[in-house]
Amino acid sequence: MIAYLRTLSGDPAPLPSAEAAVPEAATPEAVEQASGETSPEPAAETATATAEATDTTEATGGTETAAEGAAAGGFAALVASGDVAAGEKDFRKCAACHTVEEGGANKVGPNLWNVVNRPVAAHEDYKYSPALQEFAAGGAVWDYDNLSAFLQKPKDLVKGTKMSFAGIRDDEDRANMVAYLRSLASEPAPLP
Repeated sequence: MIAYLRTLSGDPAPLPSAEAAVPEAATPEAVEQASGETSPEPAAETATATAEATDTTEATGGTETAAEGAAAGGFAALVASGDVAAGEKDFRKCAACHTVEEGGANKVGPNLWNVVNRPVAAHEDYKYSPALQEFAAGGAVWDYDNLSAFLQKPKDLVKGTKMSFAGIRDDEDRANMVAYLRSLASEPAPLP
């Protein structure tokens, strides 16, 4: 039933890893302790890895994903390893409101050609919402972090935006989308 319910979402919740599904009593460390045969080095390594993971999670308020933790350069590093083809496929849902061709017309939303590292609310001949104009007034640029935050939940980054898109919660899906948007330029924005 849960597997079926997951299929009804455009962005299903992740499933637990195999390690998380195994009860603590069945872990190798627990088996070793129960049998009286312990090997101090692996247990120490496990404790150290657990402590490091806990420290990382606490430092980020518990919101860091495995992909972010692995990507030392943050979201831009995820974009660097992003799947442009997957981002292009996901962009199809955005094509109802945005064009991406060089010199393309604006639709309900602005044309997104060369959007990465472009100043916010700067596309010619598009009437941006007052909220986005105010956000842009501070010199905001569509850098990797701003694009990630906006695509994750537009109304959280720019309260009052006209963009009605609910957002992309998955970090890798957002990175794929931004990798695709980055590719839409004669000279793509630099990566770390």
